[in-house]
Amino acid sequence: MTQQLRLQGKTIFVSAAGQGIGRASAIAMAKQGARVFATDINADAMLQLADEHHERLETCPLDVTNKSEVDRFIADIQPDTVFNCAGFVHHGTILECSDDDWDYAFQLNVQSMYHTIRAALPFMLDRGAGNIINMSSVASSIVGAPNRFIYGTTKAAVIGLTKSVAKDYVAMGIRANCICPGTVDSPSLQQRLHDTGDYDTALKQFIARQPMGRLATVGEIAALVVYLASDESGFTTGQTHIIDGGWAS
Repeated sequence: MTQQLRLQGKTIFVSAAGQGIGRASAIAMAKQGARVFATDINADAMLQLADEHHERLETCPLDVTNKSEVDRFIADIQPDTVFNCAGFVHHGTILECSDDDWDYAFQLNVQSMYHTIRAALPFMLDRGAGNIINMSSVASSIVGAPNRFIYGTTKAAVIGLTKSVAKDYVAMGIRANCICPGTVDSPSLQQRLHDTGDYDTALKQFIARQPMGRLATVGEIAALVVYLASDESGFTTGQTHIIDGGWAS
């Protein structure tokens, strides 16, 4: 008997699909039958993903901070599901935060989601169904993480954005949820560890704050993305899905 694919017939937009969680999620959703439009500002990463492509996965370079680019792309594909994964982790406290850092973080971590959701919602409302999945973090309004002032503030904003959209459109067939991971072993984390100048110590510190004693894998987060994109989660909206190895418990 042929196994039923969980995302058969769905058209899904994914941002930041060049590496890490976004890449793993795009591949996982394509394997579950979705038509996935994987995007990233890194054109080379999109070419590499295309070379390893799944038959239902299409790649395209896209700058999600560029509203006109986002509007055109979303209008072309008219997705029924949006997975907003793009984001950047700034290090430091409020006194180490510049106005430029603050503006850039909100532009990428929050405003890009605002643009993709605004662009996609009219098509979802016309269908009477739609699904929005936003990448937040446990380091947000859930847990205060040291030296993550800007990042935690933007990720708290993502939670508020998600809950507001969920509340406003729940009666119109639209769902919105966010994912709040702990520390995930990804290329961006590896780069941050190397940038500290003391990789081993930094890695030990990150692992120490995870009660399970290890980092999450991108595959574990991707599995939650697939669930939220599927009809199996059809009664779930407006939620912060914590997947942090017990950090916030």
